[in-house]
Amino acid sequence: MRALIVDGYIDEPAAFGVPPYVSPYVRYLAGALVVHDVEVDYVTIDKMRKESLWEIANEYDFLFVFGGITVPGRYKGGTPLTLSELQRILSIARRPIKIVGGPIVGGYSLRGGSVARRFDIQADYLVSGDMEAFVVSYFQGVPDPEAKSDYELIDAVAPYGAVVLEKHPNFPHVICEIEVSRGCERRTFCSFCTEPLLHGRLKSRDVQAILKEIESLYRAGCRAFRFGRAANILAFGSDRNGGKPSPEILEELYSGTREVAPHLEVLHTDNANPSYLVTYEKECRKIVETIVRYNTPGDVFSFGVESFDENVLKKNNVQGSPEEFLKAIAVVNEIGGVRVDGIPKLLPGVNLIFGLPGETEETLKKNYSYLKRILDEGYLLRRINIRKLLAYPGTPVYEYLKNKKHRIKSYLHDQWKRRIREEIDREMLKRVFPAGTVLKKVIVEYREGKTSFGRQLGSYPILVGIPGNHSGVLDVVVVSHGERSVTALPYPSFINSMSLEELTAIPGIGSALARKIILNRPFRSWEDLKKVVPAETANFLRNLGISLQQV
Repeated sequence: MRALIVDGYIDEPAAFGVPPYVSPYVRYLAGALVVHDVEVDYVTIDKMRKESLWEIANEYDFLFVFGGITVPGRYKGGTPLTLSELQRILSIARRPIKIVGGPIVGGYSLRGGSVARRFDIQADYLVSGDMEAFVVSYFQGVPDPEAKSDYELIDAVAPYGAVVLEKHPNFPHVICEIEVSRGCERRTFCSFCTEPLLHGRLKSRDVQAILKEIESLYRAGCRAFRFGRAANILAFGSDRNGGKPSPEILEELYSGTREVAPHLEVLHTDNANPSYLVTYEKECRKIVETIVRYNTPGDVFSFGVESFDENVLKKNNVQGSPEEFLKAIAVVNEIGGVRVDGIPKLLPGVNLIFGLPGETEETLKKNYSYLKRILDEGYLLRRINIRKLLAYPGTPVYEYLKNKKHRIKSYLHDQWKRRIREEIDREMLKRVFPAGTVLKKVIVEYREGKTSFGRQLGSYPILVGIPGNHSGVLDVVVVSHGERSVTALPYPSFINSMSLEELTAIPGIGSALARKIILNRPFRSWEDLKKVVPAETANFLRNLGISLQQV
């Protein structure tokens, strides 16, 4: 028997699966099929589009389509499956048994500021539970689309899911999202969050089972891992510790990962609860110190702040206060701000949601004010993630918005977001990635005009614009900053061989001066260069690490 898995990508509060990420869900599904002696093939929706593989499913006995977005964003690495594409795939697939799973079964929308809607999906099975649990029930002869997995099942199939990696179009440049827990440790849940809806209360996974899965992925060629499948990494193991953090279990997880994947290139995490950090500051400080000891530079704690307006926080059942959020940001900066190869080891990121019930124009002013305060007090944020609310069926806010008790004023959102991007984001980037910072192993992803764009593997990697036509993987040096990206040159770069586009990208060198430099090359010394460009420009180039090159 043969099965095709179509990865339509997922984006949930505690799981990411848009390239270069490979979600744990599709790996579990593949692992369950392998355990039942089914030959597995795997294709991403992007590859299906690019190569027009719409009819490929008819070569298989089973077709599994998995995808769905509950926290929509702007994606650079891939475009999630659309409802029309899903319907097209299913209508063309005549031979195989058709199974659809993931958040798309419960509701569909690709944009924020909307209410996700349920649609009629024509498939043999619509899996509202877990795909791997459905596979087990199917081969036991009692197909159950609502079957849920426990960690005994996941731990049994997870190591076999590595078979999909080499079939991923980005391989070996992929990040495996690693599940450490499901559900949320909060006493009560946020009005908009799908994590408790989909997974309930916190349940932590066994460390040795996690390490066994990581080892299998490492052997299959993966060198980048992220503990992203967790609502709050700081609470991992707390369900076995009376609700309190367990620094020892995090030490076991991180040190063990380094043992089973000794030459890994990326070890990052994702979500952390700032209120939890402040409540259990002593224990969480130890955990942050552990993470910083074992992780790789460029790591990010995604703090679900959501709003700095206390009224909005209370109305949406978000635990914590603005002052607690600032305290958590300060703690992570203190411990994680240490730089390795010029990059901070671990920084906080702030998530904000526009359009929550209780929001007013005053809310937006408060959000800006607190972000400005963070900047003025010298703390670093790796990124500020602003998204419009998506109300997913089953969440409290879904019923609230469905009854039109609250409207999202998009024109206010656009003005407010623009101000943050212009006045805060750019300055933050200058501080996190100052000019002269070398970013290693930037993977070029696409090209626009005369500029190539790429990112490193990692958690929320910075978008890098590189003048010229580039491909593959290269090291770069940062020369200037945008609002959400940086401009960089290949590293090392040499004045005597740089292109017109590269020279023009350097602050202080316009097109006229760039042409003058090219006409007067080669330069045999920095003093020769200073006869053509101002001394401060020559010094800036030298400080960037740009060389003259021997002539």
